[in-house]
Amino acid sequence: MAGPFQRFEPHGHGGPRIREIPLRLVLPNLITVLAICAGLSGIRLAFENRFETAVMMVLIAAFLDGIDGRLARMLKATSKFGAQMDSLADIVNFGVAPALVLYAYLLDRAGSPGWIAALLFAIACGLRLARFNVLDEDKTRPAWQGEYFVGVPAPAGAVVVLLPVYLLFIGAVEPSRTAAFIASGFTVLVAFLLVSRLPVWSGKRLRVPGDSVMPMILGVVFCALLLFIYPWETLTVGVIAYLVFLPLSARAYSRRSVAETAKDERPPVENAG
Repeated sequence: MAGPFQRFEPHGHGGPRIREIPLRLVLPNLITVLAICAGLSGIRLAFENRFETAVMMVLIAAFLDGIDGRLARMLKATSKFGAQMDSLADIVNFGVAPALVLYAYLLDRAGSPGWIAALLFAIACGLRLARFNVLDEDKTRPAWQGEYFVGVPAPAGAVVVLLPVYLLFIGAVEPSRTAAFIASGFTVLVAFLLVSRLPVWSGKRLRVPGDSVMPMILGVVFCALLLFIYPWETLTVGVIAYLVFLPLSARAYSRRSVAETAKDERPPVENAG
């Protein structure tokens, strides 16, 4: 008579048993898991009214979730499992966690419109991530278009949508029902930017001249110190600068598109000989 627990048959007709896995293959997935823990902890802290720590945890989650893929490529540790896990983590850290923290801190004062705004942002983030995965597999796109994101990327959206919280933390805005309605409108605007066709320069192929490396390092250190000492003021200025950058990016894309189209339509030069 068979016991209550039958032996589990492995998928894929068995296969070799993996006994040892290099640490470099595990590290990106570990960072992804830590990012999920940070995002979910941010939600819990928001429910406990520890909002500054909650926002910081959400930002840490967005940072970790933004570097795990790059770290995997750097270590040559990419895998299908890691890619799927990263996609699932992105919706939590870039969509659900910022939306819930923002709602718990401010948008709930607006009632149902605030909740609708939070839902729209989380859904828009999911749609944005799905489109990114599809475009990432499209090999027919011109190479120069790979320098631009289609719509605001999800990590940037997670940081930008919390702008009302930064303003409240520095005392620039008073928490009120009116502020909640304005923040709800801003949240819907960010959701629209996520799913829009707005071209956003990615900086993936940016090359730094050799004589500018040292000043660049000094500038990065300076910005990091500002972020550490004056986090909410620095984030406020950074988000406003990013919003100003978006139309400039779209104009640069339009000019590049015209130039590339003219180059493709230019007739080939015939050899005189």
